[in-house]
Amino acid sequence: MLTNPTKEQPAPLDPILEEFQNHLALERQLSRNTQQAYVSDLAHYLDYCAANEMSPLSVPPQFLDSFSYQLRENEKLSAASVFRKLEAVKCFYKFLLIEGRIQEDPTRLLKAPKLPKRMPEQLSRQEMQRLLSYPAEKYDEVRTLTIVELLYAAGLRVSELINLQLENVDIKEGWVLAFGKGGKQRFVPLHPACCERLKYFLSVREAHFASKSVVGSELFLNNRGKKISRISVWKDLAALGRKAGISQPLHPHLFRHTFASHLLQGGADLRSLQEMLGHANLTTTQIYTHLDVSDLKDKHKKFHPHS
Repeated sequence: MLTNPTKEQPAPLDPILEEFQNHLALERQLSRNTQQAYVSDLAHYLDYCAANEMSPLSVPPQFLDSFSYQLRENEKLSAASVFRKLEAVKCFYKFLLIEGRIQEDPTRLLKAPKLPKRMPEQLSRQEMQRLLSYPAEKYDEVRTLTIVELLYAAGLRVSELINLQLENVDIKEGWVLAFGKGGKQRFVPLHPACCERLKYFLSVREAHFASKSVVGSELFLNNRGKKISRISVWKDLAALGRKAGISQPLHPHLFRHTFASHLLQGGADLRSLQEMLGHANLTTTQIYTHLDVSDLKDKHKKFHPHS
C-alpha cells in the first residue's frame, strides 16, 4: 500500500527540481508565476516518490496511476487541481527525455481527469457600444475608456496593457507591440477607431501632466504620473460597468474573451487569432470557437435557403 507523501522535500532531489526550473525559464521561457506553479506541483510529486521510496527516474506507469488516485481519493483535490499537477509531472518527464535521463516516458499512458468545458464569458456588441460611447471628460475617465478600447481592439492581457510603453504603440501605422508571457512579443493590429481614441487620450494625457517635469514612460499612468496598477485597472473597469448599466462585472480578461469571440464570429480563422492572442498552443485558442445561441439563429436565418 502506498503511503501519503511527507511534507519535507527530500534533499537528494533538489538538483532535479532546480534543473527543471531552469528548463522552464531558459528553454520554455515561461513566466515566473508559471514556473513557480510547475515547480510547486512537481515538488508534491517528488515528495510522493520519496515517501514511497521510489526514484522518479525509474517509476513504472502504474506508479503514476497511484499518484493520480492519491490526489483524487485521498487528498480530495478537485479535477482542475489534479489535472494541473499531472500536467506538471508530464512536463517533467518530457524534460528528462530531452536530457537523456530516461529512455521511456512513464506518463505516456497516464489519463488526466476530464475537465468540464467552461465557455468564456463575453459582452455583446450592444454592450461594447454602450461602454465605448459612455461620456468621459476627466483624465481618469478618458484613460478608462481608452483602456476598454485597447483591450477590446487587441485582446491584451492586463499585464501586457499596464506595461505598454509609449513607443510600443504606433498610431500612424495602427499597431501595438505587446510583451506576453515569458517575454514573448507580438504585434497586434489596431483598427482606426482605436487609433483615434488613443490619439485623443494622448492629447489629454499630455495636458494632464503638463505641469509635471517627470512622468513615467508607460502609456497608462495614474494621477501621480506613475505606471497604473492592475488593481486600479480592475476598479476603474468595474466602476465604469456599473455606471454604464452593464449587468455582469467588468474585468480585463472579459474584454480579451470578447475580442476573441467577436473576431471568430466575424469570420477570423483560428491561426490568426492564436497569433493575436499570443497563445503558444492552438488548443488554448479553440475554446473560443463557441457561438452563442443568438448568433447561431442570426446566421441560420441569413443563410438558410428557406428563411
